[in-house]
Amino acid sequence: MRPFFGPGRERDYVYAPYRARFIRDVGMFFRIAFELWRGLHFLRKTERAITIFGSARLPETDPDCVSARRLARELAESGFSIVTGGGPGIMTAASQGAFEAKKNGQSPTGKSIGINIEIPKEQRLNPFVHAGLRCRYFFVRKVLLVRYSEAFVIYPGGFGTFDELFEIITLAQTKKMRPRPVVLVNRKFWQGFLDWLNQEILPRGLVSPEDLGKLFCVDTVEEITAYLGRELHGATPMGTTVQSAELRN
Repeated sequence: MRPFFGPGRERDYVYAPYRARFIRDVGMFFRIAFELWRGLHFLRKTERAITIFGSARLPETDPDCVSARRLARELAESGFSIVTGGGPGIMTAASQGAFEAKKNGQSPTGKSIGINIEIPKEQRLNPFVHAGLRCRYFFVRKVLLVRYSEAFVIYPGGFGTFDELFEIITLAQTKKMRPRPVVLVNRKFWQGFLDWLNQEILPRGLVSPEDLGKLFCVDTVEEITAYLGRELHGATPMGTTVQSAELRN
């Protein structure tokens, strides 16, 4: 195996196709490294945070947006900073809830944090973000959305929301991240997904019951805050399974 640098390799970069690719790759490497360092530095002083995920396409009058706004306000009043993707829909609703708590003086430490993304259809930071950051790379953004949060609340969404959910549960499954509460909101929306996991994936041994136990499905803000209160303050052990969550009325 030839070394990356040294005799026999220098000619690889003589030809334009290899040289241009090498230059592009080096540039990409340093852009990624800088963006990740900048993001970690930006979030490092965030002491208590909960990340709320969900669709960018829901209107503010949607019941899930109303729920996200109320939940974020209550969590901020309890001293948590609310981290979102900083965009529209659920993200705006959650940011607004945290913003209102801060504005009313009910959250001296909690604030609204937005980790936005550059995409072809431009997504701007919503006006309720106290501290915002824009990312070029989705994977850097996902690291930042997860890195310093104590729990994750997942509202209905599309491909992006499912991508973020699977990233979180995969990190927990493979022990690349310490176990943290993962709450799915809106049983009607998530029921088909949970049925698929229980009826198709679990029986074939593709995941274990412990993996499904990382998910907790609810409908109301009261259920979310009660569950997070237990989990984050250590009143009860982890282990509420998806199946038991389905059976709640």
